[in-house]
Amino acid sequence: MKNYTITVNGNAYSVTVEENGAGAAPAAAAAPKAAAPAAAPKAAAPAASGAASINAPMRGTIVDVKVKVGDKVTNGTVVAVLEAMKMENDIVSDKDGVVASICVNKGDSVETGAAVVTIN
Repeated sequence: MKNYTITVNGNAYSVTVEENGAGAAPAAAAAPKAAAPAAAPKAAAPAASGAASINAPMRGTIVDVKVKVGDKVTNGTVVAVLEAMKMENDIVSDKDGVVASICVNKGDSVETGAAVVTIN
């Protein structure tokens, strides 16, 4: 018998698979167990005084950073490009300001809610 833990849509299941012999299909019994709490998004590095952060809307990989420190941005300016599920998604500023810091690099994996850029 082999024991596995499988997570489906955030619910963890403990599964025991019994081997019946050569050529026979294995029998599986699933028993739901208490779902493990989802990991909280990593906290962003402390931002400069008065800075607001622009966060990743979903988990993915940063494929491009479109701004640099000191650049002026307006509402709707693309600050980075995030690849998730084989699609590229623009991360845009929701405020006007000046880029105070860039919290990610090209190729970084980010979690939902992770700070990408901070602006003043």
